[in-house]
Amino acid sequence: MEVLHPHCAGLDVHKDSVVACIRHMVEGKVTTHVKTFKTTTQELMALSEWLSTEAATHIAMEATGVYWKPVWHILSDGEFELILANAAHVKNVPGRKPTSTMRSGWPT
Repeated sequence: MEVLHPHCAGLDVHKDSVVACIRHMVEGKVTTHVKTFKTTTQELMALSEWLSTEAATHIAMEATGVYWKPVWHILSDGEFELILANAAHVKNVPGRKPTSTMRSGWPT
């Protein structure tokens, strides 16, 4: 399979937290790092800094309701390509476990 984005991230956004999974593909080897952030402005700024430090270029997020909006606004100030996924569509993918940590890595 061709790798389109070797340094990308997936976010699962909730009311009080954001689970972030960063994925790197280097020389055919995949590494992932998962980290959870609160949804305060300070924590969302820390999320943005972490994603920048990890050199993420593309970020996909899954969310319901309006919880994704503050995350989107803060991350849109960075150099990221942002993608918002419909949570109902992502959750209905066959063979996927319904945990936040697993879902944060699905879009990447």
